[in-house]
Parts: sequence; structure tokens; C-alpha cells
Amino acid sequence: MPGPRSLVRRHHFARARSDPAFRTKPQLAAALAVRGKEAGFGCRAVVADCAYSVSDDWYLALRAAGLAYVVALKPHRGTWGPAGQPHTPIDAAHAMTWKNADHPGDWTPVERHFRDGHTQTWWAADARLGGYGPDSPCRLVVATTDPATLPEKATWYLATNLPHPDAPHAATGPHPPADLTEIVRLYGLRPWIEQSYKQVKDELGWADFQVRSDRAIRRHQTLVNCAFSFCWDQWSAPPGPVDATGPDPCPSERPERGPAHVPPAPTALLAQGLTGDPFLAHPRRHSHPLVASLDRQGPALRAPGPDRRGHHRTRH
Repeated sequence: MPGPRSLVRRHHFARARSDPAFRTKPQLAAALAVRGKEAGFGCRAVVADCAYSVSDDWYLALRAAGLAYVVALKPHRGTWGPAGQPHTPIDAAHAMTWKNADHPGDWTPVERHFRDGHTQTWWAADARLGGYGPDSPCRLVVATTDPATLPEKATWYLATNLPHPDAPHAATGPHPPADLTEIVRLYGLRPWIEQSYKQVKDELGWADFQVRSDRAIRRHQTLVNCAFSFCWDQWSAPPGPVDATGPDPCPSERPERGPAHVPPAPTALLAQGLTGDPFLAHPRRHSHPLVASLDRQGPALRAPGPDRRGHHRTRH
């Protein structure tokens, strides 16, 4: 998804932000999660970074949809509480006891496993802050590589409505309980989802719309999604029959460089199968000869138009 500051542009609505149709990014995200659940997609928990934790509408929408969540909190986000008690997530983390790895106090070791095979030992704990607590409907889980220093780049402050296994409502709540290891594992998926989405977005060209109008953006997204769906369908489909009269897509001998030559005329239609629409052809029929012919053909040279002829002539 776009960055946290992106909103549905208020100038598209007659009453700007007060228009009933106006939605912020957290509201749009919650609505998409609801639609995904209604469509039948399974979801253990919705994960999100701290950009979402500032919106009460986000939590209310997820709870109304019956969805679990694991959302990062800003470490210095304040909350009301009695004097002498923690008022921010980082204060709550410092209030927990810790001596060393042999005497961890309130902290529990959590082993994180990565796809390349290596592991890391993190430490996690249920903290108490205002209405957050292991026995409350919403928990504050802190995960870090070093409970003594709480390094900024390697410490998570997570709000979740997944109940603690020992909570009184664990057996009767709407969501199955989750221990600290599962909470850390769930939120650990978020950076990889974000990175994978960014790579896919860049490869497909989803981001190439910044200077276009609203209608052009929608058309661009539709075309990109159609192209992606075609490529995905082509990749996942079993290989079909190839026309033997077409050019060899993988010639055994081919010079690295040389003069361009005109490819042989096509001997078969690209797609001659029937579809539901008589004016459309199935996209996977006889695609290999066309791709091969395009691969063999050099760049086309366009003849100059009348207004360009003589432009490069030597003048005396």
C-alpha cells in the first residue's frame, strides 16, 4: 500500500473531510481486510506498522469485523495513568525486570527462524500500560534483542487482541490464544510482506502514475493488473502444444551480433481457439512462435515524416 500519509484526496469530495464518503488510509485498510474475510480468505491476524496505531477508527473497524490484529505502537506514545506508573510503551518496557540471559526476570526467550536457515534469539514480554495487560482484552507485547538497552532498530512495541494463553477469557474469546513466540512470529512477517510488495510494485509498474489524473491512475492500475494476471496465468498453466511449422524459439546456433534480418512470415495465428466472446482469442494458444519471432526481429526503423525529411542533410 502507499505510504502512511496518503489519504483519499479530500478535494474529490464536496464536503472535504466531513464528507460521509471520505476515508483515511487506516479506514480503507480496515475495509479491505473486512472484504477479504467476507470473500473467504483465512486470516490469523492483521499486521501493521505504527502508522496505523494512531487511529481509533482502525481498531474499531477491525474489532467490528471480528478480526485479530498485531499492530506496532510508537514507543513514546503517551497514555493516561496514575502518577508513578508507566505512561508510554518504552516506560512499560523499562519497568519490567531483567538482569541477564541466565536471570531474565519478566522476559521470555523467543527463537526467530529465517528462510535462509539462520536463527536469532529475541526476548519478549507482556507489559502493563494503562488498559494494556496480559489479562486485558488488548495486550502490549514488547520484543527486543536486548532488554537492557532496548535498541531502537531492534525493539517492537506491539498491541494485539490475541488473548494470552492464561487469560481468563482465553477459552471464551473470539480469537484463539497466542503465546509470545506466535506474536513475534506474526509481526515478523510484516517487513517481508512490505518488501515483497515493494518489489512487485516496482517490477509491474504500479508506482508509475504519480503525475496522472485520478481516472488515468485507475486505468493504469487496471492495465497493470491485467498484465500481471496474464503473466501469472501463463506461468502457472501447463505447456500447450507448439506449432511445429513456426520458428524455433531456441535455435542451437545464433550469432551474438550481426545484421538484422526479416523474420519468416507467421505460419499460424497467435490464438485461434474459441472463447466466450467471438471477438476474443484465447491468450495462451500458439504464443511461443510469436515470442520467438519478436526475439529474432531487430528494432524497427521508422521512415521520417514529411516534416523531418532533409533535417539531417549536410548544408553547404
